[in-house]
Order: sequence, then C-alpha cells, then structure tokens
Amino acid sequence: MSKPTIDDVAALAGVARTTVSRVLNHQPNVREEVRDKVMRAVQMLGYRVNLQARHLAGRKALRLALVHASDFDSEPNSYFGSALELGATRASARIGAQLVTHVVNQNDPGAAAEIIANASDDQCDGIILTPPFADDIELLRALEAMGCRVAAIAAGPASEAVVATLGIDDRQAGYDIGRHLLDQGHRAFGFIKGLSGHLSAETRFDGFAAALAEAGIPDEAIARERGNFTFRSGLECAQRLLGRAEPITALVCANDDMAAGALLAAHKLGLRIPQDIAITGFDDTPVSEIVWPPLTTIHQPLRAMGARAVERLAELVGGQPAGGGREVLEHRLVVRESSQSS
Repeated sequence: MSKPTIDDVAALAGVARTTVSRVLNHQPNVREEVRDKVMRAVQMLGYRVNLQARHLAGRKALRLALVHASDFDSEPNSYFGSALELGATRASARIGAQLVTHVVNQNDPGAAAEIIANASDDQCDGIILTPPFADDIELLRALEAMGCRVAAIAAGPASEAVVATLGIDDRQAGYDIGRHLLDQGHRAFGFIKGLSGHLSAETRFDGFAAALAEAGIPDEAIARERGNFTFRSGLECAQRLLGRAEPITALVCANDDMAAGALLAAHKLGLRIPQDIAITGFDDTPVSEIVWPPLTTIHQPLRAMGARAVERLAELVGGQPAGGGREVLEHRLVVRESSQSS
C-alpha cells in the first residue's frame, strides 16, 4: 500500500494543496476551522511530512538541540548523556537535521532561562531535555509557547500532560529487580537512590518496594541512602549501608556508576559477591560489563531513546498535533554474576 501524499490530505480535507502546505508549515492566514480539518485529515491518513525534502526545498534545515543536565561540582555520568547524544546525532544525520548540544548546570538558579535563551539564539525548531529539566513544567510550557517543540527524556507523569515524553517503564524495571533478588532468596535489602529531582529514578524505587511488599517486606525495612549518580557517591553510600549493625544481603543502585562504586566498597570490606552481598545497577552501560563481577542491571535503550526523540520532534515540527503523551520503550533485566552465582 502506497504512503499517503499531500494531495490525499488535501482531497480528504476538501481544501487546496497549497492550504495543506501552509498548515503544515505553520504559516498564518489560515482559518482555525480549516486548520483543524487539515490536521484531522493528517491524523486519519497517518500522513508524515518528508522533512528532509521540505527543509531542502525551503533552504532551511531542521534545527534541534539536546540539553545535557550536569552537576558542575562532580564527575559526569559515564555513559547516559553520551549514549543519548550518539542516538540523537545519528538520527539527525539520517533525516538531514542540524543538532546542537548544550551542557547546563542543573544547580544554577538561572538554568531554565539559559535553556530558553539558547533555544532562541539557535533558532531551534525542537529541543530534547533530560532530567531534571525534563520535569520542569514551567520550562516546558515556556519553550512550547515560543514555538519550540519539546521531547522530554525519562520525565515524570506531570510532563506527559504538557509535552511529548519518552522513556522506559521505570516502575516495572524496579519491580523486575526486586522480583529477581527475592527469587535468589534475599530478604534484607539496601537501596542507593539518585538525585531527588530525577523523578523517573525515584519511580525505580517505588517499583522495587512494590515487589518487596508483595513478599511481606515493608518499605521501612529497606535501608537506603541517596547518591547523585556518580561512582564516588555509590562508594560512600555503600560504605554506610554495609557498615550498618543490621546487615543487608542485597544492594540495589539507581544506576550503574553508583553500583560500580558499591562494588568497590564491598571489595574493600572483603565481601564475596554475590555470596555475601548481591549488587545491582541500572542502565546497562559499558561499565556494567567491565567491573568485577559484571553487574546485574536493567538495559535501558539509551541510544534508541535519543534517536526516537529526534524522530518525534521531526514529526511534531512536520505537523503532528502538539501536546502531551508518553512513548514507552522496552527494557529488560540483564542478569550477571553480581547477583547470581554461575
């Protein structure tokens, strides 16, 4: 079956081809009722704009931005940002879009204003935001109001009502880890959380706690510390958890970098992994296979998320109706030696 064309949209909407073009290019002087008819036809037919051809014809490339949130006072996450960027860069090259990247200090009170200024200066058609900026509702609304479409990576439920969001089912992923460790016979748990503003990471703990609750282990029985997604914070948090008077036999970390730090803390204490303590991570980054023993973790398709964010922005700029919604990408539990003896 052939793909629908702009002429098919025009015929279904009962308007001229040029009118469809004006609507899809967000041009003025189109009555609202006509615009609505065209967009309904676009949705009914599943029409997709050939963005590369459109921008080449208009001598204007699609311009997108990717914003990395960073804590300038600590080392960066080893892979999260670079994997997203790699996926976004490849997708941008494939559709002929220009992609610029910005690193913004998430602790700066003026961070949101900086992002808005960058989007304006770069004349961005769309922007990809990572946590915690992906959960800044005022920022999302401000960008949309200035005509810059937003794709929010790993955002919480509130963002879904405002802009397009992409991510995995973090709650289910946390549940999967909890279920795996319970099946291994563990009943005494610790958890190293990430930054408090990272809502999707908080949801990982919720899912983990739900799995334990089903086994009769209450939330308050889980020993916990809060890190900042870095190796050092994982080391320091694990040292505190492993030094408690009440021993734990399984330690869950909200990302792989912190889990690598937890492994070092266990090694320093002479603990056998997984016989004395099981340790798990999250993301399935390259470090998860480099450390010893290799980490049990959740595979999060970061490159696919970056690529899909670019594609989603292209669809929105190309004429798909703006607004909220969530696209869920598939995750999987990767079991390795850090939680299960071979």
